[in-house]
Formats: sequence, structure tokens, C-alpha cells
Amino acid sequence: MERLELEQLEASIHDLLRLIEHLKSENRSLLSERAALLERTEKARRRVEIMLGRLKALEQE
Repeated sequence: MERLELEQLEASIHDLLRLIEHLKSENRSLLSERAALLERTEKARRRVEIMLGRLKALEQE
């Protein structure tokens, strides 16, 4: 390989490594956001279940 080709290959590898680090960081951020959304969804589901239970109790009175 010529020197220019090696330098281009090296530059491409460095670009790919930067991209990998960026994507890893973005993935961690998205996983964290997903966990927070799942937690909020679970809390909302529990509140809805409690409300439904109260409504059923009121219907039986």
C-alpha cells in the first residue's frame, strides 16, 4: 500500500472509532431514558388500577 492509502485508512479507522464512541454514548443515554419512561409508565398503570378498583367499589355500594 502506498503511504497515502495508509493515511486514508488510518483516518477512516479513527473516524469509525469516534463514531463508535458517539453511538455508545447515545445508546447509554437512550437506555437511561427508556428506563425512566418504563418506570413512569408502571407508576401510571398502578394509579389507573387503583382508580379502577375505587370505581368498582363505588359501584358496589
